[in-house]
Amino acid sequence: MHPSPSCTHEHEHKEPCDNVELSTSINEDETSFRIPTRQILTQEDLARFFESDCYAEFLDFILELNEAVVGKTTRFDCQVSTVVEKLIDILKTLVQWIDEIKPEDNAQSRFGNPAFKTWYDRVAERAADLLKGVVPDEAIPEVSKYLIESFGNHRRIDYGTGHEANFIAWMLCIKKLGLLNQEDYVALVLKVFYGYIDLMRKLQFAYWLEPAGSHGVWGLDDYHFLPFLFGSAQLRGHKHIRPKAIHDRDIVEEFSKDYMYLACIKFVNDVKTASLRWHSPMLDDISGVKTWDKVNSGMVKMYKAEVLGKLPIMQHFMFGSLLRFKGSQIIPEDDECCDTPHVYAYGQEAPTCCGMRVPSAIAASQSIKRLPFD
Repeated sequence: MHPSPSCTHEHEHKEPCDNVELSTSINEDETSFRIPTRQILTQEDLARFFESDCYAEFLDFILELNEAVVGKTTRFDCQVSTVVEKLIDILKTLVQWIDEIKPEDNAQSRFGNPAFKTWYDRVAERAADLLKGVVPDEAIPEVSKYLIESFGNHRRIDYGTGHEANFIAWMLCIKKLGLLNQEDYVALVLKVFYGYIDLMRKLQFAYWLEPAGSHGVWGLDDYHFLPFLFGSAQLRGHKHIRPKAIHDRDIVEEFSKDYMYLACIKFVNDVKTASLRWHSPMLDDISGVKTWDKVNSGMVKMYKAEVLGKLPIMQHFMFGSLLRFKGSQIIPEDDECCDTPHVYAYGQEAPTCCGMRVPSAIAASQSIKRLPFD
């Protein structure tokens, strides 16, 4: 849970994202909306991103969301603005499409179900309609790109923390358009973000999405990070539930509807049959921390190091006019990340985020009959 030195969040040494004299594929007017593109293609790009206003803005947004839900249960009766209600409605529509698009007969495989591509393509085709009346028409192409990228890769049928980060970017873009403010933050986490997590769980179960690379298998969760971060904030200061309580299945079962951290533990317990100590050693280690405050601060450090600090993840992140950053490379117009067996950031070795397929643990849990003592 210790971040690398390059992951330190320093406000006083930021490099403006939109004032870099480097060769770049972005030549549009800085004031115009544009479809986001990949810009972090080398370790040098990533290091520069850590010194940028864009990084500070993105991380600050996560930290503000984190603080907004301290001590609040998932079922907390929070204020829901008109814009937040529209975002919730979008998620409800996407859940409905899962019900309409049935998985294909793929019983012999534990890898992703091809029907996910149909669902994903429908999202891509109708994203503009979903955002109509939510954001200005001229901003829809840019904002919708982040929404589409939030649900995984439709070619590999996988999902990971980089896609999760795109959902945060989507909400941040809407905030930057002046449509959300700090009074919305509690609802953004408990209603919108957690609604997104619920949607992703449905996608994972319906289409057996594969983890995006092997990292999640030994980490917190095969798919997500931020529910643990926000979930540990919810539990900060709790009088009775301690971090070690994740080993008490009765507590996890009873309080999983109130705290997303425990809901994540329940999910892991439901899809993996071995002991938590065996398949999720990091979660087991974290349970030994004495307070939720320390768990939460550790989660922030780990997110900076293990998600925002990893090139195999951040090479997929995109930047437009609302989230601005210019990389050092010219990106070919036909560049399609991960469309080949091994795609990697320019000049780097092929990472395990691409090309290494990891079977869905959900698929295994649903296709294998458990032994009575398992």
